[in-house]
Amino acid sequence: MKRLFIAVKVVPNYNTLEVYNYLRRVLNYNNINWVDPDRFHLTFKFLGKTSESEILHIIEVIKVTVEMYNKINIELNKVGIFGSSYKPRVIWLGIAQNTQLENLAMSLLDNLTSIGFLKDRQNFIPHITIGRINKIIDKQLFNNSIDIVKDKFLQQSVVDKIVLYDSVLSTKGPKYNELFSMPLL
Repeated sequence: MKRLFIAVKVVPNYNTLEVYNYLRRVLNYNNINWVDPDRFHLTFKFLGKTSESEILHIIEVIKVTVEMYNKINIELNKVGIFGSSYKPRVIWLGIAQNTQLENLAMSLLDNLTSIGFLKDRQNFIPHITIGRINKIIDKQLFNNSIDIVKDKFLQQSVVDKIVLYDSVLSTKGPKYNELFSMPLL
């Protein structure tokens, strides 16, 4: 069994790293597991523990879906949280609304459903997780820090390939191994 997900790697630029480092610095006394910038990605679907025999079917779905799409320009333009301001769970970088990206995601999710990977209950919200929150000491300072950068333009990027990753968990954090990638035209 492999722990799989389908995503797009996003390489952070100076603006994005500046916001990321600011948040790490001002929130360093909290218990937050920060994602290494080398692992930034936009997840289309977390597949979870998957048998080796299903991998070829997943690759075929990726091929059939992606061959219909061109490269997509995206804009990272906000910082937000999942959870409430009283109990935040995740800090993320948000992506401006993008119909092409949403169509690609919906096509991929629909096609994965046909091989037994059901859609998640929540809607697709394109984002890049940068921190997973275990405990916040000062909620007011946390919320003020997020407010300072919440509407900051971060960067433009290009979705030029979709990747099937194997996520291997360790005490040093997850390691993402690329099993397959399919370029967009």
